[in-house]
Amino acid sequence: MKPPLHRERRNLWRIWVSALFWGLNWPAVKLALAGFSPWTLRAAGLGLGAALLAIIAKIIGRSLFVPAGHRMALFIAGFLSVAGFNICVVFAQLAMATSRAAILTFTMPLWATVFAALFFGERIDSLRAAALVCGALGLALLAEPYWPALAGGSLPPGLIYVLGAAISWAAGTVYTKHRGIPGDPLGLAAWQLAIGSAIAALGAAAFEVPRMDISDPVVAGAFVYHVVLALALAYFLWFQLLERVPSATAALGTLLIPVFAVIGSAIILGERPTLLDFAGFALISIGVGLDQLLRAPFAKQSGESRS
Repeated sequence: MKPPLHRERRNLWRIWVSALFWGLNWPAVKLALAGFSPWTLRAAGLGLGAALLAIIAKIIGRSLFVPAGHRMALFIAGFLSVAGFNICVVFAQLAMATSRAAILTFTMPLWATVFAALFFGERIDSLRAAALVCGALGLALLAEPYWPALAGGSLPPGLIYVLGAAISWAAGTVYTKHRGIPGDPLGLAAWQLAIGSAIAALGAAAFEVPRMDISDPVVAGAFVYHVVLALALAYFLWFQLLERVPSATAALGTLLIPVFAVIGSAIILGERPTLLDFAGFALISIGVGLDQLLRAPFAKQSGESRS
């Protein structure tokens, strides 16, 4: 049954606040990287975020239990949707402007449409085709700084990382949808963050000399924001939202995330997107908006998010 309109309006603040927390997480992570090595940042951030989310889940009476037969599926989902996504994003931010990385990453629902069609035979109708065309054009415009390298046959690392993030998230989303993992969504999110943290910790041990310096108040504040607001509180508000408003409203609300990411990057980091950036952003927003309208029923069922 559709929630009454007045109830939906009362809960709109959750859309704005969760989108704001996730959007501003992009410049927060960039600032935190001044004191953290990338693998260590993800291991520490995701681990603390998982712990806080698990505590919240227990306080409000949600279950963390996952049936034994579905734990490998949960690991695969966490590996793709959390570990792969977050690790690629953090390296993308080291290789390109945060605003550009945020916009390019938000092509991820379009990649999910492609994977669902390729591997599970889901139909791409005219609206989804239009969404994919808009997304592809936007991607081409945002890749403008890399046109010379692409013309020369090379793929710049920044572009590899940001597309890797989008594709990893999309693969995890499609896998979760078609595999199905029983359990409370808040509890499943906590477990997936924990899985992402464990994988990042292995990466830190294997590929870097771990560095964690929070003596700079800016770095410390950015890290606290990342863990408390963007990982724990934003997820909590998001799952509350999914229980209270139509899925189409919640899904379209996620389009605010890259908007806040771009605005936050301009104000906090001093980035200045070009006209081509804005044109690419507009095209990707149109494409993702069309896709989200079609994907909305699944968004409510699974509790997927765009952080």
